[in-house]
Amino acid sequence: MSPATMVAFVKRFVHENDVDSIQELEAKEEDDVLVRFKGMELQGSVEYGSTGSAGKDFGGMQSSKPLAVIRPAVSEDVAKVIRLASRSQHLTVAARGNGHSINGQAMAHRGFVVDMRSMETRIEVGPTGKYADVSGGALWEEVLKRCVSGHGLAPRSWTDYLGLTVGGTLSNAGVSGQTFIYGPQTENVTELEVITGKGDVTVCSHTQNSELFFSVLGGLGQFGIITRARVLLQPAPNMVRWIRMVYNEFSEFTRDAELLVTREEGDSFDYVEGFVFVNSNDPVNGWPSVPLDGNYPFDSTRIPRTAGPVLYCLEVALHHRKDDRPSTVGIRVEQLLGQLRFCEDLRFEVDVSYMDFLLRVQRAEKEAKDGGIWDAPHPWLNLFVSKTDIADFDRVVFKNILKRGVGGPMLVYPLLRSKWDNRTSIVLPDGDIFYIVALLRFCFPYTKGLSVEEMIAQNQEIIKSCNTNGLDFKLYLPHYNSKEGWKQHFGNQWTRFQERKACFDPNAILAPGQKIFPKNWQLS
Repeated sequence: MSPATMVAFVKRFVHENDVDSIQELEAKEEDDVLVRFKGMELQGSVEYGSTGSAGKDFGGMQSSKPLAVIRPAVSEDVAKVIRLASRSQHLTVAARGNGHSINGQAMAHRGFVVDMRSMETRIEVGPTGKYADVSGGALWEEVLKRCVSGHGLAPRSWTDYLGLTVGGTLSNAGVSGQTFIYGPQTENVTELEVITGKGDVTVCSHTQNSELFFSVLGGLGQFGIITRARVLLQPAPNMVRWIRMVYNEFSEFTRDAELLVTREEGDSFDYVEGFVFVNSNDPVNGWPSVPLDGNYPFDSTRIPRTAGPVLYCLEVALHHRKDDRPSTVGIRVEQLLGQLRFCEDLRFEVDVSYMDFLLRVQRAEKEAKDGGIWDAPHPWLNLFVSKTDIADFDRVVFKNILKRGVGGPMLVYPLLRSKWDNRTSIVLPDGDIFYIVALLRFCFPYTKGLSVEEMIAQNQEIIKSCNTNGLDFKLYLPHYNSKEGWKQHFGNQWTRFQERKACFDPNAILAPGQKIFPKNWQLS
């Protein structure tokens, strides 16, 4: 054996023994912690060993093995778990809502996962009807049904899919077609109860513990676990006129979308979204995905001959009362549509109840479950793209990389920066107007579509193309595997984000699945 080979062998031997020693120490520490944990009094319950769904998520691309799943009954249970983890060199804590993370963000490998759904669902409308106090583990669907059915009230800002927890969406942003009016869901809460990374149970608001309040909103779970939120309410309408209009030119689509979202409040629709679809008869990606009523199919002969590989659909909704005359609603709709340039005879509309409109994705969920694709992997990609670069994004991504679709919705619609408070932890591109782009991929079994690996590679190609072309964008529901990736994502907000971490979770106990800060990280 040569001297060089001998040195390499010794280094490897020492390294392997160091790894074994570290693993033995971690295992011993875990055993010690579990002994202390089992002696801790909780009002809720704990599941050890086989932890099932807590090691998986909706994305279906990550898995982990937590030490235990905590099912708290009260906020103090959550605080006790965090305090215990703070005494360990390695243990972490992740809050899990309804399991709809995409990239393992709510996982805690060899740590504790807190099942927020186990806490009693609390939805209490305030005496004035202006707000509801809601538990962090409540689903938005539950909030909708309780407030509308019991009080004729509803939150102002929603997500498209309502099977998400209140605490989960507030930790990210919460975006839908009402965001251009009221801002994201993070702009529609006035008070939170938060368990910090120090194990402190803290009530915070714009005026009380405000630094924690704004840190937690859009904070990706890094500063605290939301156990209660005070959500703003307004009177709920009975009915919705739901309309879709087709465009063949992206410039006209964006012009009209921006026209609608920048009108004075009360002089536009109550909901504005949009999506891209393939210019073909593909049942999932193409023309059949547009009509709202099966009795009125898509007439492809109405598509202009100049149309390219993809088309665009502007989707709007107008609230009205059940006893409003159809003619009155119709006149109002025509007034609002007057300046728009959509393709003639490619307009679809239907009247539905307010509840049915907001639960529209739940119907798609049932169909997906029946078809066996809901539980398949979901390599979704969500971005915020500056208005100045959205046309280039269309050229590079929609018309090129994604010209055959993604096997699910490709959402794109404008948002107003003025509706977002820059004191929160959310990161946005520059400019007064930016677009959300949501590529909601579904993996179809038994078809010749892209594999999961190919979908992930295509997502990476999209991100690379955005960077190569110098587009101003930010990932929404971001996922990075390196400190440099996160540092680039936050840009000039990185220092503030680190300082907030040092203040509210100095030992980096919370949300390890985000892969932003390692345990016992130090502010540098």
